[in-house]
Amino acid sequence: MKDKDLRLYEMKAEIIQAVGHPIRLAIIDYLSDGEQCVCDITDHVGAERSNVSRHLAVLLKSGVVECRKDGLKVIYSLRTPCILKFLSCVTDVLREHCQETKAVLQRL
Repeated sequence: MKDKDLRLYEMKAEIIQAVGHPIRLAIIDYLSDGEQCVCDITDHVGAERSNVSRHLAVLLKSGVVECRKDGLKVIYSLRTPCILKFLSCVTDVLREHCQETKAVLQRL
């Protein structure tokens, strides 16, 4: 494998790791409806504000979300809404896996 190919795979893995946490997945899902302030995101995911802020920082660093100031509020939105397609694909993989597991268990 070439060095540039390896680096590209590493960069992709960093993004996948950034979204690979239940709270971050919940944040992304919540932001699919449009931009939200930190206070509303915190209420939605049911976690401490400091914890949500740390998760938002990870998503911000990876380029998945972006933010802007609106007075004293910080408003977040999906910078790359195409991440929702990836998450939809993950749901399809889960659904397929469940169907295969169910078929195996029915044979028992």
